[in-house]
Formats: sequence, C-alpha cells, structure tokens
Amino acid sequence: MTGAHPLDRPVWSALTSRQAALALGDARALRLAPEYGLFAAAADASEASLAALSALIPGEGALASVGVDEPSPVPGAAAERHRIWQMVCPRLADPGPLPQVAIAPLSDADAPQMLALARRTRPGPFFARTHQLGDFVGVKDAEGRLLAMAGERMKLAGFTEVSGVCTEPDFRGRGFAGALMRVVAGRILARGETPFLHSYAHNTGAIALYESLGFALRAELTMTVLTRA
Repeated sequence: MTGAHPLDRPVWSALTSRQAALALGDARALRLAPEYGLFAAAADASEASLAALSALIPGEGALASVGVDEPSPVPGAAAERHRIWQMVCPRLADPGPLPQVAIAPLSDADAPQMLALARRTRPGPFFARTHQLGDFVGVKDAEGRLLAMAGERMKLAGFTEVSGVCTEPDFRGRGFAGALMRVVAGRILARGETPFLHSYAHNTGAIALYESLGFALRAELTMTVLTRA
C-alpha cells in the first residue's frame, strides 16, 4: 500500500499533505471529515492500520478508499470494489469552437443548489461542505437556477483533482461540462499544478469528453466502498 507515486494513493497523499487540516484519525488511518466527503485510507496493510481504518467506518454510511492495488481485507467491513480510471492533464487540448455560455464563480450562497444538483445527477460523493474543498464554477439560467457545475476536490503536492462535474439532464449536450472543466483545469495549470480526475472505467462517454480536453489515462485504480459488515 505504499505506492511509488503520490497519485497511486491519492486519498492518503492528500490527507497527509495539503488537506491534512480536514483529516480525522491518526497515523494509522485517516478519513476526510464527513461533512466534506467519505474518502479514507490506511497508512499501510498492517493489522493495526486496517483495524484503525475499520474504526473510522460510520455505523450508518460508508467510507471509500482509492488506490492502484487491491486493498487488503478490512476487519468488520463489507467491501464493494469498482474499477476506475485515473486521468491527468499536463496541458489542455486545443478547444476548437467553444459554447457561448456565461461561467460564474460559485460560493457558499450557492451551496444548497450545488448539493441538490449533485443529488439529482450523482457525479460522485458530494456532501454539505464538499464545495469548500476548492474553487467551483457553474452555469446558471436567467433566474439564477444552477444548471451545471465543476470544481476541485482532492489536493496533494503538485496535483489538484477536478471533480463535481454535473449538468441538469435537460441541459446536457450543450457543452457546459467541457467549458466548466476547461476553466477549472486551466486555473490548476496556471498555479503550476497538474489537474487529475477519476472516472468509472465503464463510463466511456465521460472518458471521451475528458480525452477531448487533454486528459489521458495515468493508471487503473480500485475504489473500495467500505460499510460495516
């Protein structure tokens, strides 16, 4: 579970560096504070670390670990595994024609709409304070209704994750997601960092969009969702 590259174990890398202030646990296992997300990681595959990870699983709810290796069994936990692609974007691709859409910064005032949009569209785990993990931008209609958004999630040395990308179903196909991701990834690159993201391996439509923006497969990882057995 050591991982030769920080992105091999992105959760552990983030919670022991740039997002350490949001971590709960100890040197054996850490989880993101629950109002921000459900991601967690053990320090290694030792019995003590896996037991510490098990202790962080909530009685109601789940934790999720992400890594290049199949995780060791966690005592007292049921595990559901998913194959995901980790993609990185060293530089943005030539965009070609861009949609004419106004992109607005999102703030705490938009939090209820952001959470509601995420619950309707299920872009991935999204909680009451997930939007505070980094900058988010969105597209709104004339009445101020949030139609699409994208933002940042995990942060580790030299890398920031693009996440929370979602669009109201009736407004898909208009280029909102690509335009928003281009803004988010462009800002990350401007800071001298590399954007990365995660996608379910079977989500070929999303992967095609990411590739069109300049993201490329770095590694196949396993996301393991842990619940109490």
